[in-house]
Amino acid sequence: MNPLRGAWRQYWVALRAMIVLTVALGAGYTLVVTGIGQLALNAPANGSTLSQNGRTVGSSLIGQSFTDAKGVPLPQWFQSRPSAATANAPAGYDAGASSGSNLAASNPEQQKAIEERTKTIEKTDGVTASQIPGDALTASGSGLDPHISPAYALLQVKRVADARGLPEDAVRSLVTSRIQGRDLGYLGEPTVNVLELNLALAKLQH
Repeated sequence: MNPLRGAWRQYWVALRAMIVLTVALGAGYTLVVTGIGQLALNAPANGSTLSQNGRTVGSSLIGQSFTDAKGVPLPQWFQSRPSAATANAPAGYDAGASSGSNLAASNPEQQKAIEERTKTIEKTDGVTASQIPGDALTASGSGLDPHISPAYALLQVKRVADARGLPEDAVRSLVTSRIQGRDLGYLGEPTVNVLELNLALAKLQH
C-alpha cells in the first residue's frame, strides 16, 4: 500500500471534518442562538436600547450624564450617579473606560470629590449634607451604573419641577412610578433608571 495515499486520505477526512464542524458550530450554532435571542429576548439581545421620537438615545443598561459641555449639571434633568469612567468624557460615563475610582474613603482625592459633590447638590437642590444619600456622592464600581436610589431621585424632584415649571406632585408621582424593586424580590435594593426616568419626564412635559 502506498503510504502517501494513506496519508492524503487522512488529510482529506480531517479537512472534511473541519469544514462540517465549522459550518455547524461556526455558522449554524451562531444563527440558532441569534434567532432564539431575537425571538425570546429581543430587547436584551439588541442592547436594551431606548428611543425617543424614533431616535436611539441610549441603553437602559448603561448610564449617561445630563450635564453641559463643561460638566455642569442641567437643572431640568434628573442627574445620574457620579462616574469615574472619565478617559474621554469629563462628566464620566465613557463606555471605553469603565472602572471605579478604587479610592478608599480616607483618600484625600476621594474626600475632596465628595466634598465638591456635596456642595453642588446642597446648592442646586436646596438640601443639607445629611439629606444626601451616599450614591449621589460616590461613583459605582463600573462607572456606568444607569441607576440611582429612590432617595436620590426624590431629592431632585423640587429642582426638576421648578426648572420645568411643573407641579412637584406630578414629578414626584413620576419618580415613584419608576422605582424598580429588588431583583427576584430580595436581591439588591430598589433603584430608579435615570435615562428611563428622564425620557418619561420629557413626555410629561408635553
